[in-house]
Amino acid sequence: MPRVSQERLDARRRQILEAAARCFARNGFHATSMQDVLKEAGLSAGAVYRYFAGKEELIAAVVNEVLEEIRSAFEEAARTSPPPPPDVLIGTVLRRLLGAKSAQGGEWTSLSPRLMIQVWAETLRDPALAAVLRQGFETVRVLWVKIVEGYQDAGMMRADIPALSVARTMVALVQGFAAQYALFGDVPVQAVELGLEALMSMGDRDARSWAGRGTVNLAETPPN
Repeated sequence: MPRVSQERLDARRRQILEAAARCFARNGFHATSMQDVLKEAGLSAGAVYRYFAGKEELIAAVVNEVLEEIRSAFEEAARTSPPPPPDVLIGTVLRRLLGAKSAQGGEWTSLSPRLMIQVWAETLRDPALAAVLRQGFETVRVLWVKIVEGYQDAGMMRADIPALSVARTMVALVQGFAAQYALFGDVPVQAVELGLEALMSMGDRDARSWAGRGTVNLAETPPN
């Protein structure tokens, strides 16, 4: 028999992961069975169990995929010196996360907000998953601190505020957006950008002028 190429093996693994992610985002971890994943992927049990021993392994793999996409987005931003201002940075990253496509052209991380809510709840009962999330959070937090230090080195931000404190606040902002997007639907990224821009202008006599921008109707603004 001809050997199956690594590319084909990777594509099949991706197919299974994306099917599982859709199921988890739609129904939650506990309400999703392996049979649901098999049906969603259109594969036999043997084909799926060749890659994953069971649902717990699938959950961990999906969580790692989401965390890796988030890490990659901010790692790219951290390479810029100085980084773009927070409103631009966070808006760019959120659009990347919401609009990312898989290698097969399907949606992947646009499911991230719903999956994040599921993961937060699951970590309260699953120590192994909690450890995965803590490790992923620590990696992302290090990148955020690097970005904040870039702001401070460039004179864009006060240097007397601990970079870690600012990084934690920025992480909380992204988590809050994810929660709103998952719970309430199409929350426009532009709302976050405009809100951040307004907050950044407080106390700045030379704040960026809003003249000429007109009134923004966020209710009519597409989410991306």
